Amino acid sequence: MNVYASRVLENLTKQHSNEKEFLQSVTEVFGTLGKLLDRENKYEKNKILERISIPERAITFQVPWVDAKGEIQVNYGYRIQFNSAIGPYKGGLRFHPSVNMSILKFLGFEQIFKNSLTTLPMGGGKGGSNFDPKGKTDAEVMSFCQSFMRELYRHIGPNTDVPAGDIGVGGREIGYLFGQYRRIVNSYDSVLTGKKLNWGGSLVRPEATGYGAVYFASEMLATRKMDFAGRRVLISGSGNVAQYAAKKAILLGAKVMSLSDSSGTILVEQGMTLDQLEAIMELKNVRRGRLSEYAATDKSTKYVASERPWKQLKTEIAMPCATQNELDIDDAKALIAGGCVCVCEGANMPTTLEATSCLQSNHVLFSPGKASNAGGVATSGLEMSQNAMRLSWTAEEVDAKLHGIMVSIHNTAKAAAEEFGEPDNYVLGANIAGFRKVADAMIDQGI
Repeated sequence: MNVYASRVLENLTKQHSNEKEFLQSVTEVFGTLGKLLDRENKYEKNKILERISIPERAITFQVPWVDAKGEIQVNYGYRIQFNSAIGPYKGGLRFHPSVNMSILKFLGFEQIFKNSLTTLPMGGGKGGSNFDPKGKTDAEVMSFCQSFMRELYRHIGPNTDVPAGDIGVGGREIGYLFGQYRRIVNSYDSVLTGKKLNWGGSLVRPEATGYGAVYFASEMLATRKMDFAGRRVLISGSGNVAQYAAKKAILLGAKVMSLSDSSGTILVEQGMTLDQLEAIMELKNVRRGRLSEYAATDKSTKYVASERPWKQLKTEIAMPCATQNELDIDDAKALIAGGCVCVCEGANMPTTLEATSCLQSNHVLFSPGKASNAGGVATSGLEMSQNAMRLSWTAEEVDAKLHGIMVSIHNTAKAAAEEFGEPDNYVLGANIAGFRKVADAMIDQGI
């Protein structure tokens, strides 16, 4: 690591020793900037690493709400407004018991560079709560969302900060949040993305992150004269990202053999059909059920409790689409032994640093989430554009724009990696390309 980056990281580690997720994301980025920092001393002169690793604003607030028994409950609410050098803060809201300052700072820090790579004018932010919508009634979720927005509204706006959904925040939650915002400010602003189609949403938004990851993986595979047709694919997760990554991969002729949830993994060794996938999507999205329930109804499906997919079957393409640090060094070794040639992150930082290094040193194509899962926020940016112009593009138009953005992100990351002598290092390429745009804007705008 560059001496300057190492010094800043050491100070951050001393000050935030309990924020392991945040420190992991900073270590990953700083560890790849050495050649750029050695070449350009303007970044150290302007203290860019010190400034870019501290949020411009971190907001914490209480969220009191009333449960179905009439009892008052209280949760934490957060919004991390990390960097606005190239546009208004943009990043999702996550409602999950694991949410804390470290996780949101890691997500917000990653969002800076992800948004930079999309070519759209969006800064980086993230927020959420330790509230768990799972198992709650609609009335309880509405009570919580309305209370959450009673504080959040004063910190956001279409030209300030535009939140979206994330884990635990889907169309239902976005609806309650937007309705409360609209009532408070008396204005129909494009302040939230991920809205439903009949009140300002964009076609292809639910599919965007999963489709985008497959588009990015296709570009990586093409550098080795390969594609998805006939390839074995393992996918983790069973939310929107995993579902639509699976759908697009199947449509491209791949053999998708797995999905997972927090309880375990389903395996379909012969490859999932679209009908099977549709049944799983209905179970997860409508009935909010578990994959074990589906496996009990489909004899061609094997269920493995408390396991992730990576050690279960040999594969050529792996797409971790669940959550952070789900693919560790042992999983990486299993993938390599099974003939894996490409790991494409659909989630945020799902691969540990040790596993990433192992995959790269064994010449496995590897894309960091900030590049390959940027399709979601890119389409959120397209939703903002449609709202601002009072237009609605067709699904074909949005998908074409999404595809073009993902190809551009791939080419930008590839070009930066080649510029610094490591043509297959997409981590280095994405980090340098994303960082350089934001850092130069910060210098241009002064302190």
